[in-house]
Amino acid sequence: MSQITENDIELDSVPALTGLDRCDSCGAQAYVRVTMSTGELLFCAHHGAQFKEKLSATALDWHDESYRLLEEQNA
Repeated sequence: MSQITENDIELDSVPALTGLDRCDSCGAQAYVRVTMSTGELLFCAHHGAQFKEKLSATALDWHDESYRLLEEQNA
C-alpha cells in the first residue's frame, strides 16, 4: 500500500481531491481516497482517520490530503 501525505511527492497521476468529492460516510468534503481491489472509497479527514486501521491492511493505495485543512486555516 502506498500513502501520499504532505511530506511525500506524488509520483503517479492521481488527480487531487476537490470540493466536489464527498465523503462516503457523511457527505462532507473528502480529503482521503482509499483504493481497494473492488473500487475507491472517499472519506472526510475524520472518517479517514476512523477507518484507517481497519482498511489499511487491505487497501491498495491510501491517498491522504487532510494536511490541506491546516493550510486552509492558516490562509
